[in-house]
Amino acid sequence: MKQTLIVVALVISASLLACGPKSNQAISTGKTIKSVPVGNLTATLSSESGTLSHGDQEIMLSFTDSAGKPVDVGAASLNFHMPQMGTMQEMNDATSLTTTTTPGIYRGKVNIELPGEWQGQIAYEGPAGKGKATFSVNAH
Repeated sequence: MKQTLIVVALVISASLLACGPKSNQAISTGKTIKSVPVGNLTATLSSESGTLSHGDQEIMLSFTDSAGKPVDVGAASLNFHMPQMGTMQEMNDATSLTTTTTPGIYRGKVNIELPGEWQGQIAYEGPAGKGKATFSVNAH
């Protein structure tokens, strides 16, 4: 009887593992904030709300080809820059990016210091080559 219970438990465990979440399931990137060309790819900044806000927040950054499929770019970075204005010092708010289960889609955390117009600075280097882009984006 004890061996039968162990076998049943193993079969149930294996079934749950086989039916559990898959690493190749689509990642929700939320609503697009801004899309920009970076070389022959498109970089898309997005969030759950579709807006960039001042303060702490989570964002998504994805790199796609002309067909809209995610492309593994390797190491990626995203910085938000606001130049010096009057007595206000120049600001740089770096995004902490982490990879997701889908190569080419990154989850990020950033603290945008002030509302206003920022320059997003994207860079990558890896299997897709090297690329850089700068774009304007408003933080609310």
